[in-house]
Amino acid sequence: MVAVLAALSSVYVLAGAPGAVLVFVVQCLYTLWSRAWWLLAAQAVLVYLVTLGTGSSVVVLGFLAGSLLVTRLWAAAPAVVFSAVVIAYARGGDVGTTLDLAITTVLMTLIVPGLIRLVERVDELHATRQALAAAAVGEERLRIAAELSDGLGRGLATIMDGVRRALQRPEEEKLGEVVAVARRSLADARAAAAGYRAMSLTPELTTAKAMLTAAGMSVEIHAGHAEPLGPAGALLASVLREAVTDVVRRGTATHCRMETAEQPSTVTLRITDDGRRTAEDDALSDLAPQVAAAGGRLTGALSDQGRHTVEATLPAPQRAPEERRKADLSVLLLAAVLVGFSLKALLQIPANLLLPALALLAVVVVMQLRSVTGRHMAALGVMAVLAFAPIPLFGPIWLGTGGFLAGPVLLAFRPRTAWPLVAAILAVTAAIAAAFGLPFPAAANVTASNLITGLVVYSLLRLAGLAKELQAARESLARSAVVAERLRAARDLHDLLGHNLAAILLKCELARRLPPDRARAELADVLEMAERAGHDLRSVSGEQLDLSLAAEAESAASVLGAARVEVTTELAHPPLPAEVETVLSAVLREAVTNVLRHSTARHCLISTSAEGGRVRLTVRNDGARATEARRGSSGLGNLTTRLAALDGRLTTTGNTGNAGWFVLDATAPLDPARLGGETDRVGAVARV
Repeated sequence: MVAVLAALSSVYVLAGAPGAVLVFVVQCLYTLWSRAWWLLAAQAVLVYLVTLGTGSSVVVLGFLAGSLLVTRLWAAAPAVVFSAVVIAYARGGDVGTTLDLAITTVLMTLIVPGLIRLVERVDELHATRQALAAAAVGEERLRIAAELSDGLGRGLATIMDGVRRALQRPEEEKLGEVVAVARRSLADARAAAAGYRAMSLTPELTTAKAMLTAAGMSVEIHAGHAEPLGPAGALLASVLREAVTDVVRRGTATHCRMETAEQPSTVTLRITDDGRRTAEDDALSDLAPQVAAAGGRLTGALSDQGRHTVEATLPAPQRAPEERRKADLSVLLLAAVLVGFSLKALLQIPANLLLPALALLAVVVVMQLRSVTGRHMAALGVMAVLAFAPIPLFGPIWLGTGGFLAGPVLLAFRPRTAWPLVAAILAVTAAIAAAFGLPFPAAANVTASNLITGLVVYSLLRLAGLAKELQAARESLARSAVVAERLRAARDLHDLLGHNLAAILLKCELARRLPPDRARAELADVLEMAERAGHDLRSVSGEQLDLSLAAEAESAASVLGAARVEVTTELAHPPLPAEVETVLSAVLREAVTNVLRHSTARHCLISTSAEGGRVRLTVRNDGARATEARRGSSGLGNLTTRLAALDGRLTTTGNTGNAGWFVLDATAPLDPARLGGETDRVGAVARV
């Protein structure tokens, strides 16, 4: 953004209006530092002073009009643009010159707010990437909870009801019903765990790589699919396991390559190794009918080079359409700027050449917009041809299109290659201008204009690309978080709930073989195990009745560390009442969310201490934004209420000590006798 504003301001500095430097400085302060009314007022005075007092171009007024568009005074922006047109015409300019200046002023008016919104969009995408992942995990937890409650939850309720009846009359028939339900619930838990784990192919690729590496093979992995894959992932995981197991069992391969690719309608898994001598593949014969039943195909082939390839292709899962919304602002802004530059060029084209010029410029604009989605060498080649080939037809008027080529060149190549190419474009422009006999000021102006246009186009293309990259990265992070949550649920189902259900099944089987008096003792244990299994079920689905402050601090350090925030943890609190520890843990969780969403923190301190019968939690971070206040957030509002119920307090302070530091303090009593009554711990956590 600064590069674009500097490039645009330099035009008027080179034209003999040094006051444009001050306009640039004030514009940067207004955009990056503060949107204070006095800065806007200072900008208004300055742009009119530079325009009327020093005779600078009226286009400078576009800076003010653009700034107004992002405020409540946006309706005044057209008036500023109109005043620019009036001033330009009053200076004695003809209609053509006035129209050219009007278009340029409107262009400036669009560029300034567009840049501001784009930078805000990039910042918003970056700040909310963790929040989107948390929301995706929350939705996945609700889905998992609904699935488990519908199956395992009802099974546990049936077990508990049956055990209570059997405690009164431990008849073998009643115990047989309980055993059947327990066996079915255990099978459901194991199936659910396998399902959650297998729906993601990436962990299976990691496991396969470990197996092959342990067997002494070199391994390549090229993952081109998006998680989660759902049922397709489960079936592809089975194919992968069987194929890799076969490679390891044969023990003749030295290299194995595993790759995945996802198209709009299909997802493909390919495993290639160099250890096969024949094309027969009995290891996968059982899976071929399953793949075919799912609408896919499973093949094995041996190449002339002795490489055996197993390829499985299945219908791709239905993906939600990619989020576009605000990210499209970048493309709209770029299109508006390119059209504006093109209109300025068309004003100088003779009437008889207007149609071919319009067609060629339309092609240039389309090629430029393609550059937003990546490096397209064909589009770059077309722009290179259109930048210079039409010059014999249109004359020196066409020299200004070199800037359209310079921008994509800066984006497509590394700096050590791009800048020499841009220098070559400018040199060719200057040489052609000299060949046409243009005066030195005119040749220098068109050469400098090409550089400035190139910088503007490059910056807009880079911002547009960055917004799309961050959008994709944010969605990818959310998908990864869902995959991680499924793996956690699978792990907990297997380790926690599966263990309890297996123990319940064993105890019930034992009770069936014991006399009634001894059976009752075993059934009492079963009832306790079933209650514990119910607690484990809630834990698997993401519900946590009591939170641990130490565990939350460890989790906070992990999350912040992943966001490249340096974390210092100093925990010095004694054992706490469950109610106090749960609420303080929730406060810490909300504080970490706010650090990620409302700051550009690089350092964070999490500390606890106890003094005077109270425990204190403090979270300090740098990078706080002066324009935002966290106090009004619903999360902190809920926690303030929860702490007040415990005779606790929550305070936040911005910009204390070193500028940009934000401090959150939460205090609560250590003595359970001071608690204000029974608290709803689950509700407190749920509201957060």
